[in-house]
Order: sequence, then structure tokens, then C-alpha cells
Amino acid sequence: MSFAPEPPAQWHRVLTLLADISLFVGTRAIWTQAAGHRLVVAAAISVCYASILVCGVLALVVRRARTLARLDLCVLVTAVTLTLCAWAVNHQGSDEALLTSQAARELVAGHPVYGQPWPWLFGHGVALTPTVTGGYDFTYGYPPLAPLLTAPLLWLGHGGTPATAVSTAALVAGTVTLWRMLPTPWRSAATMACLGFGFLPSYGRLGYPAIVALALLVPVVVRWPRLGRGGRLGAGGLARAACLGAACAAQQLPWFVAPFLLAGIYAVRRGELGSRAAALVVARIAGAAAVVWLLVNTYFVVSEPGTWIRGIALPLTQGAVIHGQGAVGISLYFTDGSDRLDWYSRASVLLAAGLLALFVLFVRRLGPAATVLPWCAFFLATRSQDGYYLMMTPLWLAAAVTAPASEFAAAWQPRPRMLCRQGARVAAAALLLLPALGSAAWAASGTPPLRMTVTSALRATPASVRRLTVRVTNTEGVALAPHFTLTTGQGMKPYWTVVRGPATLPAHATARYELRPPRGRFVLPRAGVRIRLRAFTAAPQTLSSADVRLPRSG
Repeated sequence: MSFAPEPPAQWHRVLTLLADISLFVGTRAIWTQAAGHRLVVAAAISVCYASILVCGVLALVVRRARTLARLDLCVLVTAVTLTLCAWAVNHQGSDEALLTSQAARELVAGHPVYGQPWPWLFGHGVALTPTVTGGYDFTYGYPPLAPLLTAPLLWLGHGGTPATAVSTAALVAGTVTLWRMLPTPWRSAATMACLGFGFLPSYGRLGYPAIVALALLVPVVVRWPRLGRGGRLGAGGLARAACLGAACAAQQLPWFVAPFLLAGIYAVRRGELGSRAAALVVARIAGAAAVVWLLVNTYFVVSEPGTWIRGIALPLTQGAVIHGQGAVGISLYFTDGSDRLDWYSRASVLLAAGLLALFVLFVRRLGPAATVLPWCAFFLATRSQDGYYLMMTPLWLAAAVTAPASEFAAAWQPRPRMLCRQGARVAAAALLLLPALGSAAWAASGTPPLRMTVTSALRATPASVRRLTVRVTNTEGVALAPHFTLTTGQGMKPYWTVVRGPATLPAHATARYELRPPRGRFVLPRAGVRIRLRAFTAAPQTLSSADVRLPRSG
């Protein structure tokens, strides 16, 4: 009696094919660069093109589920090869890579790492982080794991290359780990989410420490509701708790997802074991994570405690100018500014707290979204860049596949008597979210405190300006210290120098400011591009904007 081989499910074929197709995105640009001066890399990419085509054919015609599983491995190997080829061509990194590599060099030399400005790393196309005080942040502002991992690789070269090697290697390791831990039919989804479309590999080549944190969070998130099942962690559970602590020592983003995971584990274990045993499980996980976090940070806690704590909290306290694709875009692009920018930060904190409370109250419904909910708070933050969401998307996949709603069916949910009715639960959810939404609305509805008018422009050439004279009126009841810049699109340009004008403009006063571009001249954009004069103040944090008409002459 013969048995026919088990055919693969059609959705498995489609998933493998989509992962295969995703490898086309961005590959041509890398090949074009390599073809000019890295022929070996270009040849490897051409082989990957052939692999993509062959895998596409086989994904549609293989007859065995086991054969398709092996094809998933081929797609993964192709993706890893393309990622390494891209790094071989582009490994200079971004400002984050430069800062991480410099931190590693200072660490090896025995110098302080935190609170040390390194302005020579910036300029020449390297992005600056302007602050509302009129300056820039030139210091390292992340936990120390990334520099510790980068230090052994400093031999790779100058600039940000060592840091980009660490983040790219971490991305590959995280991808392989996720691929291995997912059920067989879902493995190509890991390839697509981590290495497909070119998104995360580009962050790896830019040297983002968040990629290291992502890789460490992968084993934590896969089947996370089962952590501590039966009241036992075991070696595997302790290793996953250690990964959580290491992720928190790599970058600040894991700080936001950790409370959701711990709260979810407590709810699931309490439904299984009772409150005391559940609390012990969570305490052991948190304790193991805290020990690893402290071990990574011990040297810095001892050698530079004050600058260390300020350094790892820097992204929360540095006062960087508003930027991103979230709610701050209202004040940046759709209105002339706001005198209540601080309320965006408060809205973000309130939303994070409200979502965590909602998660605890409705964990049976919201449990599967534990790895997505934390990032919603960043939509209201003053720095709402899409990277905060995008870099953690593989965790969304890991939770979707391995932490379905059935894992939370018996989870404990607090149910005070007042929340026994459906209407009361809806009202409670609204009350938890309204403070955040109200704060964001309050920030967005603010008015610009400074009224600005360009009265004259001194041209260097018909297509450039070397001086601007601006009349500024402070409409607020407090004195303000403005810092000026001109922008022609998204993001901020370097500040202009105030050649003449008061550093602080008194309440309800008017003054004339003469401004000089940071490089001596400002080249006017083509016709139709919007030019905005912007003025930031730090105390209170405000933004005032005005459209500027400076047509090219001649």
C-alpha cells in the first residue's frame, strides 16, 4: 500500500513566494553600487537573483510539504547573503553608528563614555540632533551593550563600520533565531519581516542599537505567554529572562514593551496558578532580567554614575526638536506652531500608561497585541519617527504566530464590581484614553507665540541668501529665547546664527533680528518648494513658523 506525499498548504506556498519576492526590493541599488568597484559582491548578488527566480518557480511547483520547508531555508540563505552583500557595500553608518563606535573607542581607551560631546563626528552629511535650546546633542545616549559588543570589532576600521557590523550581525542572528523558533510553515514570514523589503537591513547598516535590542527580544517574545508555565522557569526560561535584561541594556525601546510582557505573564500565570505563584514567577523573570541589566551596566555605574544615568535617560530628557510622522506633524506642517509642545510628551506618557492599564483590564482580548500596543504611545510623542514602530515589527509577527488569543483564554482579569457591565467597561476604556487624547489635542491647538515677518534679505547670488532680517513680536506673557532656522521640507536644518538681536525677547515686545545661514549662504530651492522660517524656544517649549517667499532672481 503506497502513501502519497503530503502536499503543502496553498497559504504556505504563497508565504514562501511573498518572502522570495520581498528580496527584490532594494537589491538593484546595491548591485549598481557594487558593479562599479566590488565585482565579487556584484557577482554574489547576481547569484542571489538567480536564486530568487529559481525559488519562485519551485515555490509554486513542489509537491511535498517537506520540500517546501527546505525551500524556505534556501530563501533565508539568499536573504542573509543579500544582507551581507549590502553591508559590504554600505557600512559607513549613520550618526548612531558613529556615536556607538566612538563610545567603544573611548571605552577601550579607559575614558568616560557618557556626557562627553564629540562634535567632530558630525557634519559632512551626518545627521545632527538639534535641541530646543539652540544647540545639538553630540553625546552618546543609549545603554552600554552596543559599545561593549562593538569594542572587539574596532579593527574593522574608522567611522561607524564596527557598529554597523554589530547591528547587521545581530539582525542576521535574530532572523535565524526567529526562523528556527517559528512553526515550519511560518518560517518564511520571519525572512520577509526581518530581511525582506530592505527596511530592517538598512537600519542594521546604519548601526542602530535598537537592532541589537530587537535580536535579543526575539527569543523573549516567541511563545511568551508560556513563560513560567507550571510555576517553573527552567534553564530556557531563565535564558529568555536574561535576554530581556540584555535587550534593555542595549537600547531604551525594550523598556516600553517589558511592562506589557510582565503584566501579561502575570495574568496568564495567575489564571493557572493563583496570585502568589504568579507573582513569584514574574519576580524571578524580572529579577533575572535585572541582574543581567546590572551586569552589563556595572562598570559604568561604578566609574561614572552621574553621567551614566543621565546618558541612558538622554532620549527622554534631551529636549530634541519635534520630528516625526505622528501627531506632532500638525504643529510642524499643518499649522504655524504651538506654545504647548510639552503637552505632546505628556500625551505620550498618558497614552502609554492608559494602554498598559487597558491591557491589564482586558488581557484576554488584548494579550495577542502586547508587542504592538507599546509603540502606539510614540505616535503622540515629540519624536514620533516611524523607526520606533518599524524596527520592532518582527516582534509583531512572533506574537501573532506563537501567542494567539487561545493562550489568554483563562488569564486573570481584574473585575471590580463597577466593571461588571459592558457599558461600564467601555466607559472605563474611554476614560483611560481620554487624558492622552485631550493632551494631544491641547498641544496641537496651541498658537505660535512669536509673530515673524521677513523684512529684508541680503543675497549672495541671485539664487542664494547670506542674511535675513526678521521682525519678531512676542505675543506671550513670558520672555522667550528664540532660536531660528529655515526649512524646505521635513526635518530640521541647522540653526542660523543671530548676528544682531536680543537673546531673550521680553513679553509682548517686538525686536529686529539679523540672521546668518550656518554655512554663510542659504541656497534657494526651486520654484514651488515651501520655505518655512521656524523659531524654537526651550522654556516653555514652543514652535513658531512662518512662510517665507524668497524667489530666485535673474
